[in-house]
Amino acid sequence: MESTAQQTNRSHRPPKVGNKADKKTGPKKQSDRGSNPKAFASASGRKADKNARRNVEKDQTRLHVPAVDRTFGGTSGQGGKDTDDVPPVIVAVMGPEGVGKTTLVRSLVRRYTKNTMADIKGPVTVVTGKNRRLTIIECPNDLGSMIDTAKVADLVLLMIDGSFGFEMETFEALSALSSHGLPKIIAILTHLDLVKTPAALKAQKKRLKNRFWTEVYDGAKMFYLSGVMNGRYPDREILNLSRFISVAKFRPLVFRNTHSYFLADRFEDLTPRELLRTNPKTDRTIALFGYLRGVPLRPPSSSHSVRVHIPGSGTDAFEVSRMMELMDPCPLPTKDSEKRRKLGDRNKVAYAPMSGGAGGGVMWDGERVWINTSGTFTRREEGEEDDGMAGEGEKMVMDLQDVNQTLGDGIAASEIRLFGSSSKPLTVPDSRDDASGSGEPSPSKRERRAAFNDAVGEHDDEDEEDDGEDSDDDAEMREEDFESASDDEGDEEEEGEGEEVEVKGGRDNRGRRRAEATNPAAVAGPGLRTETVAYADSDSELGFSDGEEMEGGMGGSDDEGDDEEGSDEEEGPEWKKNLSARAAENFTATRRKQNLMRLIYDSALTPSQISAGVTEEQPKITEVDEEDIEDDGDDLFQLARSNRTGDIDHDDEEERFRAPPSKAMLARWEDEEMLDSIRDLFITGGANATGANAEAYEEKGGDFEDLEAGPSSFAAEPAAKEQDEAERAEALLAKKEALKRKFNNEYDDDSDEEKKDFYTEQKDELARRLEATKAEFAEDDAETRAMVEGHRPGTYVRIEITNVPYTLVENFNPRTPILVGGLLAHEESFGYVQVRIKKHRWYPKILKTNDPLIFSLGWRRFQTVPVYSLDDGTRNRMLKYTPEHMHCLATFYGPISAPNTGFCAFNRLTNETPSFRVSASGVVLDVDGSTQIVKKLKLTGVPYKIFKNTAFIKDMFTSSLEVAKFEGAHIRTVSGIRGQVKKALAKPEGCYRATFEDKILMSDIVFLRAWYQIKPRQYYNPVGSLLLKDKSDWRGMRLTGEVRRDQLLKTPTDVNSLYKPIVRHTRRFNALKVPKKLQASLPFATKFKIPKAQTSKTYMQKRAVVLEADDKKALSLLQQITAINKAKVAKRKDKKTETKEKRKRKLDKEDEARGEREKVDRKAHFKKQGNKEMSDKKRQRTA
Repeated sequence: MESTAQQTNRSHRPPKVGNKADKKTGPKKQSDRGSNPKAFASASGRKADKNARRNVEKDQTRLHVPAVDRTFGGTSGQGGKDTDDVPPVIVAVMGPEGVGKTTLVRSLVRRYTKNTMADIKGPVTVVTGKNRRLTIIECPNDLGSMIDTAKVADLVLLMIDGSFGFEMETFEALSALSSHGLPKIIAILTHLDLVKTPAALKAQKKRLKNRFWTEVYDGAKMFYLSGVMNGRYPDREILNLSRFISVAKFRPLVFRNTHSYFLADRFEDLTPRELLRTNPKTDRTIALFGYLRGVPLRPPSSSHSVRVHIPGSGTDAFEVSRMMELMDPCPLPTKDSEKRRKLGDRNKVAYAPMSGGAGGGVMWDGERVWINTSGTFTRREEGEEDDGMAGEGEKMVMDLQDVNQTLGDGIAASEIRLFGSSSKPLTVPDSRDDASGSGEPSPSKRERRAAFNDAVGEHDDEDEEDDGEDSDDDAEMREEDFESASDDEGDEEEEGEGEEVEVKGGRDNRGRRRAEATNPAAVAGPGLRTETVAYADSDSELGFSDGEEMEGGMGGSDDEGDDEEGSDEEEGPEWKKNLSARAAENFTATRRKQNLMRLIYDSALTPSQISAGVTEEQPKITEVDEEDIEDDGDDLFQLARSNRTGDIDHDDEEERFRAPPSKAMLARWEDEEMLDSIRDLFITGGANATGANAEAYEEKGGDFEDLEAGPSSFAAEPAAKEQDEAERAEALLAKKEALKRKFNNEYDDDSDEEKKDFYTEQKDELARRLEATKAEFAEDDAETRAMVEGHRPGTYVRIEITNVPYTLVENFNPRTPILVGGLLAHEESFGYVQVRIKKHRWYPKILKTNDPLIFSLGWRRFQTVPVYSLDDGTRNRMLKYTPEHMHCLATFYGPISAPNTGFCAFNRLTNETPSFRVSASGVVLDVDGSTQIVKKLKLTGVPYKIFKNTAFIKDMFTSSLEVAKFEGAHIRTVSGIRGQVKKALAKPEGCYRATFEDKILMSDIVFLRAWYQIKPRQYYNPVGSLLLKDKSDWRGMRLTGEVRRDQLLKTPTDVNSLYKPIVRHTRRFNALKVPKKLQASLPFATKFKIPKAQTSKTYMQKRAVVLEADDKKALSLLQQITAINKAKVAKRKDKKTETKEKRKRKLDKEDEARGEREKVDRKAHFKKQGNKEMSDKKRQRTA
């Protein structure tokens, strides 16, 4: 039942108070707080000053030294709206085994692409916004992979097991990150659901946060992931993490800001299969793909080579044979494709070729086209139906396998009918039909073949046999000719002169005929158009009626075409005669433009050859005769070549990039008055270059010539191009503004304008330089910019590397990151590098000189033998061991690196090491080809003949040559008598004469303190972890003790190295005898006072003691009491010893029983713990 009454709704009542009411009524009124400065001032002036200082310090801590960004505003994917071609941000997920790295990567990919990747291998590039992309990579639990990832990562997600705490791999990763620039780090705690109580969870979070802040910096961000749901972390927690990643800003690191590099996300083996079949262990040729990062990288050319280093490849540097720019497989959305504020689902692309995701259906890598389908398929057998194919695209791919002929064969067998009623279809001529005739070989360019079988001329079958012999040469010529035609076609059409002339007919003639400007005297080969071209605007001017056919028309016979051609030449108007000869002359005089950038940067020609107009294609073209340019029929269209022979000189055919000068132009430069008038305009014009002549030259007109004033000395010179007035005015205005700005900065201090501080000025200056660099190459094409500047960061490139060890390809693991780092010119040379090094505080052993150490310096990881030293102000003294808790110097042989480059060192890279593996860290100080390290040397000898203050010393040197080296050296005895080495003795060998300041004894030991120069060993061994199946099993050079221990060999004993008891005999000196005359003359204080021996007994010895009876009784009583007391003490001591033994036996029994109980309890505890760990692992595998 329908109701006819009108429905009444409740009327809207606008809000009268609140935020909505304030928005409608107008802006919110400013608070009266602060209007009275005295009311809110600080009560204490000292406190106000302290607060002001604190605020200033906080502001200053936020500032940093402005760094020059050489990556064109795209530092680590930090792009904006005005930044193009920004490389993706490398987000590395690092952590020990079993903390949830794979789950986090899968969750992040799911968050950005709404797709779940089952098995993730290698880097995954995803589009996260309109201006940012991410390359997410999971770092394996391998020390080498951690080091390589730390060198390229822009953001590190450090995974920590919240239920367990920090592990050793976490601190090793932090040490590697801090040594190579310390990128931005975000800690992520996982497995927090295993913590029992909320109080314990809160305490664990606080403890881990404080420890993490201690290792990194205060305020470092830390995220918490509670648990796993459906194989992923909760969506809300992943969303919060992705928001922090999307707004993260990255500071350009010094090393990355000076080097080109990229993280390989695709790996291809290009070695020919036949070569692999014959020799499986041959060196390979590989292709690596990735987004270029760092500074621009120039591609290799004839005058420029590119060398890169792959860490872990076992080779110091690889030569890049080819480098090319590819289409971006994971492009950012454009303004046309994405007009909304939020990123659409179609633009959420993921590119993971190692994991099976290519970002699209079709992918091109420069040589091949890859078609990706949803599943896998194999070749169909005969009679098998394709019921299992999913769609039309898969069917088309499967049908390609059944094709029995190539595309060229299909086109050659095809027929074209212009009209339905045509009796003679058009076909593509076969290569055998286009064989060369019996004409003379022509040195000119090859001529374009007719596309169809309507060519004028006779066919000769004599040269059909030569097609097979010259097929390779023909293919090379056709490829070069096609390239030159594509470059020069546009210029020739604009000039109106060239090899091709298009003649358009009227309404009835809808086709297009091509005629060539050829020399009538030249002998044309078969299948070539050799008729004279008649230029006309209509058919009536050529003498054709409506019913007649044009020359060489479709379907016309060859004889008729020849007759009509002869009639035109005889009866045509005057301007039609000798058109081909005049066209040839015009083409000879006209020089085509050359690409100067290509001639300069991508050519092996000398400057004199370039200035003479010689090109690289010229020798190839001039040496090819008519037989070498036969058409093999593979190409549908060929480039036309004009046959310029006869009277035309061969030298005039050389293509030049400027017109030849005239005689009048050259005669002008012989006038001395004109040369004197412009000499002061140049820097080398002379010392009296005051500018007066320049001003007079400018007043007379300079380079500009007044054509209306009549003839002048410059009349022969062609008028130069005048600069555009608008551009000139704009440049002048910019110059004036720069001068005004400079003047205001220097003198206008009292201006009311707000002055910028130093930090803002530096940032503006860096931004201005960046814009100037972009503007410099803005108008250049991509090819020119790549040759001069190089491929910019963000370009997806493909490089080919040859002579790669076959084990690298055979043991390739997509989960291990492959880093390709560009080497600078100085980094390819080797020498002695001096660094400041400090042993890591957690490494258990001290480092010893000449022990092998693995360095991670720059892009390289290599093993070398360092020598430690310490500068004491006068010399660089060698140290046998590194000092504790302080820096020292280390010198080793290796690749040259720039100063202040950070490094870290390791003794072993294997995972079997139970302790902390990072041995030391430091920075490069100096690079020098020579070393000045000295070692203290102490030589000892003994005298074998003494002559007052002179003595002969032996057992110090072994030859007279050694003595001659130390002549004049200072020596000393153990007793402190100083001396000097004089001269070597003839016999015995190695003995020398020495003088001392006093007479020495035969028992004295003479020693000499010297300094011996130490030179480090030239040992350099690049790490080859990528050549092994187990990437963490690379060992390198080992110590002798390690080799004996691994091979179970006993250390040989040296008799002279055994410790023996030191027996020192007491020296007995003779009594000092002083003559009596000397004693008499000495003063009394210094005279010898030797008492005579006692011969008689003393009083105490002579007297006798006689006791009385009472004294004897008392003495005997005391003796008896003392004897009784001693007996009691001995009895008490024996009893006490017996009691102690009884108690000890009792305690031993109790300890034995306690040990048995603890053993049972310990066994039960570890059994329970093992069962718990097994259940946890099962739960993780099921999750």
